[in-house]
Amino acid sequence: MKRLLLIVCMIGAFGLTASAQKFALVDMEYIMSNIPAYERANEQLNQVSKKWQAEVEALDEAAKTLYKNYQNEAMFLSESQKKEREQAIVDKEKEAAELKKKYFGPEGELYKKRVSLVEPIQEEIYNAVKGIATSKGFQLILDRASDASIIFASPAIDISNEVLSKLGYSK
Repeated sequence: MKRLLLIVCMIGAFGLTASAQKFALVDMEYIMSNIPAYERANEQLNQVSKKWQAEVEALDEAAKTLYKNYQNEAMFLSESQKKEREQAIVDKEKEAAELKKKYFGPEGELYKKRVSLVEPIQEEIYNAVKGIATSKGFQLILDRASDASIIFASPAIDISNEVLSKLGYSK
């Protein structure tokens, strides 16, 4: 009887182990930093961003110059000239704000450029991760770079280098 109970318990334990979920970790920051196309895309984005930022700053500076000139000459101007100058300052500030929104807003040019340059790389990484997950039977793959709640993870379950290899980048 004891032997039969022991056998049933062992079969149950093996059954539970067999149905355990498999999971792995990837480090997306590490993967992306080892893909030259991603580095080139970031460099392009930085250059474009600096160029656009300089345009916005030039308009801001022009608005400040108009304001300083207005302050220096205000007492010599008629009411209509004051109104005209004030309107020019407001228009220049508004132009700078609109340009900033156009370039750096939530749906701005920088966002669109980032999507066009980075999204294909991310899609390629996603497909590689999905392929590895399918072939090795992983039910869950977590990104250790974006999940701050992971306190410790065994390096044995990190498949980042495997993803890089699948993408054709050896590490």
